Amino acid sequence: MTITASTLGRAAGLAAVAAGLIFIGVQINHPHLDAASITTADVVVRNCLKMLMAVLALAGITGMYLRQVRQTGVLGLLGYLVLGAGYAIIVGTSYMAAFVLPEIAGSNAAYVNDVVAATTGGTPAGDIGLLSTVLRVQDFAYLAGGLVFGVALFRARVFPRWAAALLAAGGVVTIALSVMPDAFYRLLAFPNGIAMIALGWSLWRAARESLAAPATARLSAAGAQ
Repeated sequence: MTITASTLGRAAGLAAVAAGLIFIGVQINHPHLDAASITTADVVVRNCLKMLMAVLALAGITGMYLRQVRQTGVLGLLGYLVLGAGYAIIVGTSYMAAFVLPEIAGSNAAYVNDVVAATTGGTPAGDIGLLSTVLRVQDFAYLAGGLVFGVALFRARVFPRWAAALLAAGGVVTIALSVMPDAFYRLLAFPNGIAMIALGWSLWRAARESLAAPATARLSAAGAQ
């Protein structure tokens, strides 16, 4: 198989669609998190899927940025780098939630409960060390990156503007939901997930059309001879 810019663009589009679907899917009927539930297969699988989601989303936004690198300018680059950093950190924190916290839940339940509280917008009762800083950086990068990248996409007018606006608005919605109970907090997945699905689908279609255009041009040239 020949690797082309169009092939990579379509792959990035599908990655973004898959990331959006996973992000929404893992939040549906999500159990309440604590030191007991963190060890269950249900929660472990969900955290593994979140890790996969972040990897796919990183590939997806890379394709989106490269598709409109000239139109988005410096604002697009800034949004991409900050949002990309957010997703990169999510890979690490999701790995921790899937494979580290379940191992220490039995021996140090208080610490695990504090980490869970910090990751879901609550206030830890104890000290979780540098992890609190990592989580704050993750939240800032994800929220600010989504806002800036969404605004850049909206201004570029390459992808559907409603989806770009939804991506940007998702950060604002997340800030509001972060002070609400856990069940409401998980609703933040929906605007961001829908935006990723729509933007990814648009990227896939654009890459497919760019692949078909040269073939059409060659046929037209052959017919004119």
